[in-house]
Amino acid sequence: MNIEKQIAASVVTAVKELYGQEVTAQQVQLQKTRSGFEGHLTLVVFPFTKISRKKPEDTAQEIGCYLADHCEAVAAFNVVKGFLNLVVAPKAWLGLLADIDANPTFGMKPVTDQSPLVMIEYSSPNTNKPLHLGHVRNNLLGWSLAQIMQANGCRVVKTNIVNDRGIHICKSMLAWLKYGNGETPESSGKKGDHLIGDYYVAFDKHYREEVKELKAKFEAEGMEPEKAEEKAKAEAPLIKEAHQMLVKWEQGDPEVRALWQKMNAWVYAGFDETYKALGVSFDKIYYESQTYLEGKKKVEEGLAKGLFFRKEDNSVWADLTDEGLDQKLLLRSDGTSVYMTQDIGTAEMRFRDFPIDKMIYVVGNEQNYHFQVLSILLDRLGFKWGKELVHFSYGMVELPNGKMKSREGTVVDADDLIATMIADARQTSEDKVNKIEGIGEEEKQEIARIVGMGALKYFILKVDARKNMLFNPEESIDFNGNTGPFIQYTHARIRSILRKAEGEEGAANNLGECLNEDSHALLNEKETSLIQKMNEFGAVVEQAGKDYSPSGIANYCYELTKEFNQFYHDYSILGADTNEQRQLRLCIARNVAKMLKNGMALLGIEVPERM
Repeated sequence: MNIEKQIAASVVTAVKELYGQEVTAQQVQLQKTRSGFEGHLTLVVFPFTKISRKKPEDTAQEIGCYLADHCEAVAAFNVVKGFLNLVVAPKAWLGLLADIDANPTFGMKPVTDQSPLVMIEYSSPNTNKPLHLGHVRNNLLGWSLAQIMQANGCRVVKTNIVNDRGIHICKSMLAWLKYGNGETPESSGKKGDHLIGDYYVAFDKHYREEVKELKAKFEAEGMEPEKAEEKAKAEAPLIKEAHQMLVKWEQGDPEVRALWQKMNAWVYAGFDETYKALGVSFDKIYYESQTYLEGKKKVEEGLAKGLFFRKEDNSVWADLTDEGLDQKLLLRSDGTSVYMTQDIGTAEMRFRDFPIDKMIYVVGNEQNYHFQVLSILLDRLGFKWGKELVHFSYGMVELPNGKMKSREGTVVDADDLIATMIADARQTSEDKVNKIEGIGEEEKQEIARIVGMGALKYFILKVDARKNMLFNPEESIDFNGNTGPFIQYTHARIRSILRKAEGEEGAANNLGECLNEDSHALLNEKETSLIQKMNEFGAVVEQAGKDYSPSGIANYCYELTKEFNQFYHDYSILGADTNEQRQLRLCIARNVAKMLKNGMALLGIEVPERM
């Protein structure tokens, strides 16, 4: 029983019968009544005053009287200026609760074979270093967005593009050849991505030493400091060797390619461990080493069709001045590709693989211009979703001690962060967990993992993705306030109440006993408010899908948790005055737990049964 739809239909009938004109349900604006006013839902009357040709107050009074007489969902009303505040009948709230109780996925839309196909790209790591805090935000946003789009009735393909070629990869490879002495993940005891990351840092360290020496030499020869540094950077032996290695890779040199495959395999194994710990995965992974060739073909096609142009130096460009932008390089004069070329190639491969209706790229806001250009180019090249591609642009994430610089080895490592969060959760929850009867070491560690990861994910996802954010590990793991552990603990508390009820005589799992003529006596204001809050879940999920905003789900879970805790503080569930009242409260508690579990799952967060 959808109360809003029921009332909206009655308003449509009221306007027709009172004023002789047809309106649609879409024209009926119902919103939650503001606190401090009597009522549950408020009808905005102003749109109907042209039809009624009466003052807003009089129009509201007439529609209110009609609803009170003809709509079972409306028990009473009051008029405040042009707003009609409606008190929903207890029977309607109980009917709604029964509907919520009967539907395990209340508020979420089913997915069918005819549902639109949404592809979401996230992660996009480089194979020269491990995942860091920035990747954590990216992966969590991408995974959550996939769950939210699915809850909105879309088929979803989760995809990743791995940047596995280029000069940065060659730097790690060269450093390993020079300084590695055959070191492997097995011989070093390090994860493969960490091992390769160490050599990327080692390259930079040795390269800077060479630049420093060459700069001093050039300055001694009378060169200006700026020019000396520029020349030193270009002529340092290490960078020259790295570029030579890149050329060999492009030419398919067997030795370089074999080394590249071996080191990348180490990195992928390391990435997989981190993805598993984060609770994210992909349906399809693409690799830049494959897609860039497709991109070059597509650019050549566009050139032949007159969509792009070639300059005298043989480079290929797109002229975007008609779009208010500049000219964009697509192929360098030597025929090599740029990132834009790779993204065009990736789009081509994806469009061949899947009938995509919408494409969403989860990429940081420093790439806003890139995706503005990509959208125009894909549209020119005939991709049906090109013009409407979504760049889910998010802000940077930092720790209280400042930014991350991967080349200097001061990156905030994702694996270290995950391990720290779980260890901190174990320490913070020790007192609570030790009180659980019959708990073993394995379950303690599992609770610590769920709480630690929940704290990390929730703290990152509760913030508007477009904003830069400061991740504070200590604050995130607090069991009070707007945190993951606060919501998880409330869920565990409700599950404990339900287990206790199941062990006692008289526990029921339906509302049959409550739905009778005296039902109005059962519902107090806080119970009604909780039912109304649960009913908002569908609208919150829908809005999160429209806005691409996991933070909307996070804040809903927090508000529902706060409201339940206030109710639990004021009223006993197991010690209710009557059995009917007890069953009603158990039903409300059971469904609040369900909503929290489903809502947190949309954020990729687990909730423990006990903690």
